[in-house]
Amino acid sequence: MASTDSWTLEIESPVAAPRLFKAGVMDWHTLAPKLAPHIIASAHPVEGEGGVGSVRQFNFTSAMPFSIMKEKLDFLDMEKCECKSTLLEGGGIGITIETATSHIKVEATANGGSVVKVETTYKLLPGAEVKDEITNAKDSVTNIFKAAEAYLIANPDAYN
Repeated sequence: MASTDSWTLEIESPVAAPRLFKAGVMDWHTLAPKLAPHIIASAHPVEGEGGVGSVRQFNFTSAMPFSIMKEKLDFLDMEKCECKSTLLEGGGIGITIETATSHIKVEATANGGSVVKVETTYKLLPGAEVKDEITNAKDSVTNIFKAAEAYLIANPDAYN
């Protein structure tokens, strides 16, 4: 029988929460191919205008074990820098994972920076096991936010 499990991650950043949320979450499909072209070949919206119900697709290079990932935005609160999304295709869906959802919240810290809080919940397909996938997923999420952070530090007028 397939089981549901989850993992969490926290990433500290000197960048203010609204800027990091906009760049690292809401506009990542635009920034990713520019900041990580060795991993993300291209990305684009598939449906919607970026609000709840919108779907976007990321196309990966051979550096990743899968070629695409499609995600649907299920919940969005721009004021609280928070969203929830569901993985629709790629990223292990149909191979080892039956379903996967992510909850991302970027919270302000007292020093003017932020902390990114991520919780991913997934249900494996019957008989499937995870080995290095969780570590790899955490590393990928960390790399996304650190790339966005570096971009925002280098471009202080971006995403204000």
